Order: sequence, then C-alpha cells, then structure tokens
Amino acid sequence: MTTAHSEEALKALMLLSLDGDEAAYRRLLTAVRVLLVGYYSRRMAAATKADMEDLVQETLLALHSRRSTYDRERPFTAWFFSIARYKLIDHHRGRGGRRLAETELGEEIESDFSEEAVTARMDVERLLDGLPPRQRELIRQVKLEGQSVADTANSTGQSESAVKVGIHRALKALGERLRGAS
Repeated sequence: MTTAHSEEALKALMLLSLDGDEAAYRRLLTAVRVLLVGYYSRRMAAATKADMEDLVQETLLALHSRRSTYDRERPFTAWFFSIARYKLIDHHRGRGGRRLAETELGEEIESDFSEEAVTARMDVERLLDGLPPRQRELIRQVKLEGQSVADTANSTGQSESAVKVGIHRALKALGERLRGAS
C-alpha cells in the first residue's frame, strides 16, 4: 500500500465522507478502486478485463450502499476488503465455481484482512517510511506486491541489477533498524 492507500489515509477519507465531505468520498473511491484492481487481479488470473471491471464496480456500489454500517472505531481496510471478498465469492459462485471459490478464498483471505493483518501492514508501512523513496518503492513492488525483478526494473527504468542491489540495501537497512528497536 502506498501512503495514499494506507489504513490511516483511507480511514480518514471514509470518516470525512461519512461526515458529508463529497471530495473526500471521491478520493476514497479512487483510492479503493486502485486497491480493488490489484486485489482482484491477483485472485482472478483467468478473468477477462470486462469481468474484472464489473466486479470492481459491483464492489464500489456495495461500499456505497453499506457505508452507513461502517464502525468508526474499526480498521477501514478490514471492513472494506470483507466486502470485496464476498463480492469475489459471489462472482465465483455465479460462474459455477463454488468449489474453486471455497478452495482459493478460504483461509488466505481471512488471514489477509484480519485486524491483525491490517495492524501488521501498518507496522510494515511505518518501517518502509524510514527508507529512501526509491528503496521503499522497490520493496513494495517486489516483496509486497510480488512483481518480478524484471517487471520492476522495467517500470522504474532501472536495470535488474540496480533493482536487486536496491532491494538488498533496503532489506539490510530494515534489518538494522529492527535490530536497533529490539
């Protein structure tokens, strides 16, 4: 998650939107749309672009219709991704893939978006904030989002070797920071 997509930023936008701030609501929808595309693309490799877009739109509509149920004291991302999870299960069931949905979505999704996982992601974000921006982005792309070194090199305009060195240095810096914290 980028800083704009952090739990704190998304929750702040949600709270502002619940209080009637339309601009914050538009920013929230834009931000969660980006998250949904990534979320669904990792879980629906064989889906068509149209299916993916339909699912994103259905989830955004569900967010809109259920936003009054959001508990302001709870993490936003856990609530939001539970909506996304149910939409994905419905999508698979609608295509006759109930068994596939149960197998692929079971424990993995439950653990990905539990409050503990959200807290862990927030801790990771705090750690990453201590890195230089280039290293932070390399770690996000390769280690957190699962992109290949080659794809990351291509998207950042760096050589694969530079990406590998940047990741190595970032991990070393994170390790030193963690050892200093213990």
